[in-house]
Amino acid sequence: MSDVAAQFGKVAVLMGGMSAEREISLLSGEAVLTALVNQGIDAHGIDVDENIVKRLTAEKYQSVFNILHGRGGEDGTIQGLLEVMNLPYTGSGVMASSLAMDKLKTKQIWSAAGLPTPDYRVISNEQECHQAVTELGLPLIIKPVLEGSSIGMSKIEREEEMAEAWQKANDCKGTVIAEQWIQGKEYTAAILDDQVLPLIKLETSHKFYDYDAKYKSDSTKYICPCELPEADEIQFSEMAKQAFDAVNASGWGRVDFMIDGDGQIWLIEVNTVPGMTSHSLVPMAAKQAGISFEQLVVKILSTAACEHC
Repeated sequence: MSDVAAQFGKVAVLMGGMSAEREISLLSGEAVLTALVNQGIDAHGIDVDENIVKRLTAEKYQSVFNILHGRGGEDGTIQGLLEVMNLPYTGSGVMASSLAMDKLKTKQIWSAAGLPTPDYRVISNEQECHQAVTELGLPLIIKPVLEGSSIGMSKIEREEEMAEAWQKANDCKGTVIAEQWIQGKEYTAAILDDQVLPLIKLETSHKFYDYDAKYKSDSTKYICPCELPEADEIQFSEMAKQAFDAVNASGWGRVDFMIDGDGQIWLIEVNTVPGMTSHSLVPMAAKQAGISFEQLVVKILSTAACEHC
């Protein structure tokens, strides 16, 4: 057994699960699993279901690469289970995962810390849609706070679109917010073991960087180097790291933000288990930093920890 394989022991790659992001998680998981095996690591893929505890115990896994996206895998649930089992796992701990998954709580924390994030209103019913338009103006964006991959999100350009968009988001269950629309350029900062990787600028012909733009469209542009002046990239990278740290995220992740026409940064969200598919952003940023995909997954695995172990 190679030294790197011995370092990690038997590794479970958790993927799939039961969230709305299941299919993307399976794609991410297969890519991660292949890369780990190619590095000589004793890694095995597990499509997570209600038998996960039995499998992790019976098959004597020693560490976990968590690539479950969305609820159940990115919100502190699986993290808490792995803590109880004393299994080191990749990504953020229980509290950070729970906070970052909740877009509303994340924005409240950022606001309290003096970090810039777009204004918002919680919408509890159709009657509050009009009030949100009056207070935030148009366009705006409707979001379910507990989904990732832009699931349930809609850009609103006319008030008569609000009720349907609210219902679409409300069907995802959990709180729904209307968020101020920021007109500007979209960027993402990948973070790996306290290092901010080169920023990526995103360009899409869609109304916003939605599910199709992220995973299906071949027209979405990913620009890295991101074309910002060096001083600006350093400044925005530092703020992205502050945003990451504010929710106590760790290991690896991604912070998405906008830059408006005045050069003002607006923080959008933290992803604690970003995608690792062919369209995914963290591998692109890593490549620009001279880190291959296989090196990347090993580096992520090397950050695996158990907060109370």
